[in-house]
Amino acid sequence: MELQLDGKTALITGASQGIGEGTAKVLAMDGVRCVISARRLDLLVELSDNIEKLGGVRPIPISKDLFKENATTELALEALQALGKVDILVNSAGRSKDPAAPKNLPLDYPSKYWDQEMHLNYGAVREISCAILPGMIDQGYGRIVNITGKSEPEKPRTANPAKAAVHAWSKGLSREVAKFGITINCIPPGKIVSEQILRNYSQEERATYEDYDIALGTFGDPSDIGNLIAFLASPLASQITGSVIPVDGGFRKFTF
Repeated sequence: MELQLDGKTALITGASQGIGEGTAKVLAMDGVRCVISARRLDLLVELSDNIEKLGGVRPIPISKDLFKENATTELALEALQALGKVDILVNSAGRSKDPAAPKNLPLDYPSKYWDQEMHLNYGAVREISCAILPGMIDQGYGRIVNITGKSEPEKPRTANPAKAAVHAWSKGLSREVAKFGITINCIPPGKIVSEQILRNYSQEERATYEDYDIALGTFGDPSDIGNLIAFLASPLASQITGSVIPVDGGFRKFTF
């Protein structure tokens, strides 16, 4: 299937590893000129080198820490300057939990830590999107894909409320911008092999998930997410907006 992505442009956050990295590879190999962003510039440059060696369009790396003041607006401006326009925005920066947080959160867990996760997993997504949207509106085309998380948490996690907020915000905004040829969708991934997953789950825990929880019996690859993003980013997906589409190997057990 020809996705008609050649010559399109994209900004991908959280691109130094995992889903963001996999997405950058998929889009660049489909002819998309990408700005890739994360904190660690060395990993971004290494990714750009690898993509170029594989024959893809070399991405432009921009180092940015989204916890810093004004980082989101700076990133949007720098991406627009580098690319001329942004057709596709992939909000992949985020995390499932603060690595410094205790495994079981106490009821009095300080608000400042909840607020940090709300900024990274929701606030930054909203700010970058709102900075990019005016250009998409002017050109009459745009695709925003947000990498989120599951809405059926087993226990309190600082990231879950923020990711649920992205689902609700995306749905409302998608109805406002649809008339401009812009779609907004969310992908809550399942267990996808990444640095974060390998850090948070032992080999025994991963084996348990594969044996009992994941219907297809294996953790996913970042390219599994990237392939769906490539389709959602294409003109062929013009009728898909305001959706939440899990890619999880059958991990989630609820029908809706």
